[in-house]
Amino acid sequence: LYAALKGDCHLHSDWSDGGSSIDEMVLTGIELGHEWLVLTDHSPQLRVANGLSAERLTQQIGIVEAIDRSLGGAFRLLKGIEVDILDDGGLDQSDAMLARLDLVTASVHSKLRMNAEPMTARMVAAVSNPRVNVLGHCTGRLVEGSRGTRPQSDFDARAVFEACAEHGTAVEINSRPERCDPPDDLLLLALELGCLFAIDSDAHAPGQIDMKAYGCERAERLGVPAERIVTTWDADRLLTWANP
Repeated sequence: LYAALKGDCHLHSDWSDGGSSIDEMVLTGIELGHEWLVLTDHSPQLRVANGLSAERLTQQIGIVEAIDRSLGGAFRLLKGIEVDILDDGGLDQSDAMLARLDLVTASVHSKLRMNAEPMTARMVAAVSNPRVNVLGHCTGRLVEGSRGTRPQSDFDARAVFEACAEHGTAVEINSRPERCDPPDDLLLLALELGCLFAIDSDAHAPGQIDMKAYGCERAERLGVPAERIVTTWDADRLLTWANP
């Protein structure tokens, strides 16, 4: 399954909380044999991660487009964002700005201990938004690592994944070992409900891009078919799906 991957819908550069330049991330993707990457730096609300204002995102879009042109079609660098899902299910960037992007990954980063009913409504609203393509690290849990552990958020996973399936929003299989998100039982539920998936690295440095091997191991073990994993698709198919 790892050999079938062509890209990554979730990675960061030093424009937000990543440790390396956009160029370094792209060169690593090329070295790993990928065909495309989506740059998804954080949105404004996540100040601790230097989230991008509309002005900074506009500047980054120009740079990403210039890098993509310079690659002559041999590799694609796509414009994206990891946009925060706000408390009411809205998105932490204007619709006009999101419309300029190739792909949008949406994640909950705040009030992770919200009660189940409002958290469910929050997530359903976000994944039902036509601008959202991927639901990032859906439970928010941490299972190991320097940040310690954190329990998963409480929400009606069936309702959220049914909304994902209805609206064609992919459920991310976040490959970071400290996240391993969603847990196996929820991944199997999303599979049963007909969801698409995105096996992503959530890389914050070049050496983390190939952490997708961990996500692939889980997906293969749990029987997720490659054709339902958008990160196995070529760039043209991905863009057609993300921008119907």
